[in-house]
Amino acid sequence: MTSPSYDAGDIQVLEGLDPVRRRPGMYIGSTGHRGLHHLVYEVVDNSVDEALVGACSAISITIKPDSSVRVEDDGRGIPVKVMPQFGKSALEVVMTKLHAGGKFGGGGYKVSGGLHGVGVSVVNALSQWLTVEVRRDGHCYRQRYTRGVPDADMRVVGSSEGSTGTTIHFLPDLEIFDDLNFNFTTLAQRLREVAFLNSGLQITLTDERPEPEPQAEAVDE
Repeated sequence: MTSPSYDAGDIQVLEGLDPVRRRPGMYIGSTGHRGLHHLVYEVVDNSVDEALVGACSAISITIKPDSSVRVEDDGRGIPVKVMPQFGKSALEVVMTKLHAGGKFGGGGYKVSGGLHGVGVSVVNALSQWLTVEVRRDGHCYRQRYTRGVPDADMRVVGSSEGSTGTTIHFLPDLEIFDDLNFNFTTLAQRLREVAFLNSGLQITLTDERPEPEPQAEAVDE
């Protein structure tokens, strides 16, 4: 039997977040409920990392009526200055490039969880849309993405009025996932464990979907 040819012409290089959309299971395990919930955990883990360095005391997670998820923290906020080597804001680099983040060295984080700079860009790639707002340096910055691609450059949308933090609001992509039925109990159990392991961190989970009835659970260990 003759083997099919395999040479340089058969090698594909996938740029940006294309690999994530091509093979999502390599990054989140599955495109079923386990992978769907993993998106939330990855975003929350970034906020928990802020708590681990003493910069965040509260995380709020809300399941919206359209099954999008909003995660807000009072941490330092993702950096926003332009990175000369990329010609883009640090925010856009973090949101659109794999293995970009403050957890590979330097003084950004001494300890961290999640996928170490992979997680939030993976969530972005696997979302129909994602909006990120950053409050730092006296300003509120915003950028929106569609399936991992920026709709426009980051822009200032107002004053942060002395507050800091990051808000990420995303809708998982039905082109990727079997369904968008987040399980409140599954999320609550995981978040309760996270709160237990991080003394002084308050995590609030709210479900605004019409069924089941809207519910909120606050965990403060």
